[in-house]
Amino acid sequence: MSLLRYIDLIYLSVMTKRADILEFAVLGMLGDGPLHGYELRKRLDTVLGPFRTLSFGSLYPCLRRIEQRGWIAQVTVTPATESSAPALSGRRARVVYSLTGDGKEAFDQWVNEAGPEAWEDEGFAAHLAFFGRTEARVRVRILEGRRSRMEERVAMLRESVTRSKDRVDTYTLELQNHGLDRAEHEVRWLNELITTERKNAESAQSSNKA
Repeated sequence: MSLLRYIDLIYLSVMTKRADILEFAVLGMLGDGPLHGYELRKRLDTVLGPFRTLSFGSLYPCLRRIEQRGWIAQVTVTPATESSAPALSGRRARVVYSLTGDGKEAFDQWVNEAGPEAWEDEGFAAHLAFFGRTEARVRVRILEGRRSRMEERVAMLRESVTRSKDRVDTYTLELQNHGLDRAEHEVRWLNELITTERKNAESAQSSNKA
């Protein structure tokens, strides 16, 4: 296999995962009720914003894909019936997107998966946004997986900083140290979340026994 073909396959795999994450994030947002495309994009930006820029050019193809699978449906609303979706300016009929039964099942399955996809930056952000709909044991597994991934990143960054001290200028070194500080901070934050999740689980078990 040529190097260019190998790079193409890696790129395709990454883009496929990004598309999947966006699809399930859409399903999760629609779980709260029907939304216009504009309002849906705004809400998705709050979830995926730190890791990607979401445009209508990527949102609407995503909506078409999951509509073809039967996971969402378009509903036309008039000003008189628009109370089920956030209002937009103007008085003409609007199209909103609503979640179907199949879409809810697909989302419930995704939100309770704790594989490597859920540990990467964008996948973790999406899963974390819907932790309220995730089983407690799965939340812990995702947090532990993310912690392991970040601990690996911390080790790599530390090694990079050590090797770079005498070879890069002050500003580059400061940038590397900044990245290391952020990674170490996230590990500490994850440890706190995991501790809290486990305490809540123990408390729930004690209540059930009582």
